[in-house]
Order: sequence, then C-alpha cells, then structure tokens
Amino acid sequence: MRLGKRQPRPGLVQGGTTCVKINDMEVQIAVAKVNKYATSESGDTLEVVERPNGGLSVVLADGQTSGRGAKAVSQLVVRKVIGLLAEGVRDGAAARAASDALFTDKRGKVICTLNIASVDFHSGTIVLTRNNPSPMFVCRGTRIDKIESESIPLGTSRDVRPSILEIAIEAGLTVVIYTDGLVHAGERRGQPMNAAEMLQSMLEDQDPTPQEVADILLAHAVRLDDDRPADDISVLVLKVTPRNGDNVRRMTVRLPIEGLKK
Repeated sequence: MRLGKRQPRPGLVQGGTTCVKINDMEVQIAVAKVNKYATSESGDTLEVVERPNGGLSVVLADGQTSGRGAKAVSQLVVRKVIGLLAEGVRDGAAARAASDALFTDKRGKVICTLNIASVDFHSGTIVLTRNNPSPMFVCRGTRIDKIESESIPLGTSRDVRPSILEIAIEAGLTVVIYTDGLVHAGERRGQPMNAAEMLQSMLEDQDPTPQEVADILLAHAVRLDDDRPADDISVLVLKVTPRNGDNVRRMTVRLPIEGLKK
C-alpha cells in the first residue's frame, strides 16, 4: 500500500491502561507483556506518546530474536517513531523513517516488526499502522474482522512501506494487536494459539475491559507454552466505550521487579 493511501473508513511493562476522553466516548488502552522464558530482557518495546494535534499514539516494536540484542533493535525503532510522532510527522512516514534508520544501522541484516495505534483527535479516527506479518483484530460488538493484509517488517530494504487502516472512532470498537509470540504459542506441543476463537468467546460471553482481553489472551498463550513462553509476548488492546466520569486522563502501569542486582 502506498504511503498516504489509507484503507476506507469502516461504518509497558507487565500491564497498563490509558484512558482518553473523546466527546461522549472514552478510549481505553491496555497492555499485557511477558518475556521469553529464562530471558532477562524482552525484545518487545512499547511506548505511548501524545500527538501534538490532539490524541495519543501507542508504538509496539518486536526486535528480531530475543534478549538484549533484540531489545536494542526495538528500542532504536520505537525511539525513532515516537520522536517523529511528537513532532507532528504522520504515522506512515514515521514508520518508513524508522525502517530506513534500522536498515542503515544494521545493513539490512536485522529486522523488526512495528505496530502503531493512534487515537487522532484531529481526524476523529483511529489510525492503525502495521509492519508486522502477524494479523490484528478489529471488533465491533461481537463481530471480528481479522486484518491480515500482506505486511513486511522494518529493515529489509530502503523501500519498506506500512499497511495503514483508518477507522472512525465509535463506541463498541475494540482493536487487538500483538507480537508473534502470541501467534506461535503452543506450536511446540502441536496446539497452536487460536486468538480469534479466544477473542470471540470473550466478546460473546461478556463485555470485557481491554485489560481483561489482554490478560486472558496472554495467560492462555503462556499456558500453551507450559508456563515457559517460547518467545516474548506483548498484547495491546484498544477499546472505545461510552464516556463515564470526569475529564481527567489516567494511566496505570504495573512493572514486576525480580532478580534486581544490588
């Protein structure tokens, strides 16, 4: 897909939630994240940045392999993207710039997946930018659309373009994004993760919060890997709900600490 040509609009840590008010609606963003088993650092990096024209963006990157090297790669990509977004650069252009920077720094030998989920007050839309072969889900009520158009990671060449989907902000909308650790969970046991089935079950049985969706998907993936995740796993969930409460923006983050060196 060419940069700037978006698809038509349809009718950080272990866990965290962000809330943003939009007229009579509220956007909630939640994350659940875990390292690969026996690996001290996650190759996944997630950051949130406010947009200069109103709204915010969540940036999730997954560096090739895992551990410290992968973390350095994903941090390089995320720093580049959030710096440009904070300056008002469009999401697609920021993704392309990050890909060029990674390609130049690693000479095309290292790749990194990238997802940007932006709540854009200026356009009144949610902009989903993707350089990730793993699909994402866009849900309206109990209807689930699996977005799996072709998408390649950053760093493969100097002409990497993102896939961009722009959706009008509407109550009842849920977006689920994740790194490939979720996709491959359970494969070594011959019981691969079926994220769509899990998500459908949750949406039909209840009205889950975004944190509940992220936590349940992550917990199921970890169980499929016998509580020893075969890869870093990050799940990002964005949900638009009817507005309830005051005008205060809130963010909550949980960061477990273990094995701290003294």
